[in-house]
Amino acid sequence: MNSADGVINLIHLADRAGTSGQSVSVRILGRYQPGILTGHDFLDCEIVIKGESVSGTFAVTLLPQDLEDWEGSLETLESGRFAMWLVSGRTPSMKFTPDEGGGLWVSVHDGPSSGVTVTVPLFVSPTWVAEQRDLLAQAREVYPCEVVETSPGAYEWRGARKV
Repeated sequence: MNSADGVINLIHLADRAGTSGQSVSVRILGRYQPGILTGHDFLDCEIVIKGESVSGTFAVTLLPQDLEDWEGSLETLESGRFAMWLVSGRTPSMKFTPDEGGGLWVSVHDGPSSGVTVTVPLFVSPTWVAEQRDLLAQAREVYPCEVVETSPGAYEWRGARKV
């Protein structure tokens, strides 16, 4: 889901057509510090919640490990179990709970800042996990890891530098 402004979705979970129209997305806005070795592979993002009675946006900086963790969460969700993501305490956390009727409850808890928790029930498509995997693959293609840590605290460009 590319947009004209360069923003892409890492996660986009939305109600099926004809339901309430609620959604939860994690949108990648760009690199956190493009061209700077220690921050180039970090992603400047926002969690966007649109509900019937509440809307919210939470700023998030994702590390390369966060994308790996999201891939693991998708594996857990595919098996029908709940999954937590972004649980380091440095960002808002997310909890995904599938229900027996094919729905999905998504909670965002902004522990580090406001303490607010928002939970949105969604009636997602039956292929929602595969759709999220496709978005993850697209995010990795658009924002590949280009920096390698050669030793503790020492970084260099992985190949040709892209800014």
